[in-house]
Amino acid sequence: MKLLLDTHAALWFLSGDDRLGEHARRHLTDDTNRVLLSAAVVWEISIKRSLGKLVVPDDYLSLLLDAGVQPLAVSIAHAAAVEHLPPHHRDPFDRMLVSQATVEGGALISRDDALRPYDVTLIW
Repeated sequence: MKLLLDTHAALWFLSGDDRLGEHARRHLTDDTNRVLLSAAVVWEISIKRSLGKLVVPDDYLSLLLDAGVQPLAVSIAHAAAVEHLPPHHRDPFDRMLVSQATVEGGALISRDDALRPYDVTLIW
């Protein structure tokens, strides 16, 4: 199964934070699943770090990639699909993740209940 990490899930997975749900953790450590990190998540982290709103180790990206997380670029198909999403959620990063999960046929690892109205599988 393809699993896309929401920003908080990526950071909690990286740090071993207990806020990462046990169900999500089992999916993330299951070798039969493909864990993806969207460029949108890296973009969001970069913006928040530059504004001083988020403290993350400088090597967070290499740590995630070394842990087996695979990068997922934002494609034209991903960007175009955002147009067809209902306005349940206003955050552009989360809307992109929903779009990517839909286009890629994957599930989102997220505890964001505002994503539930979308036709995408949420795992937490």
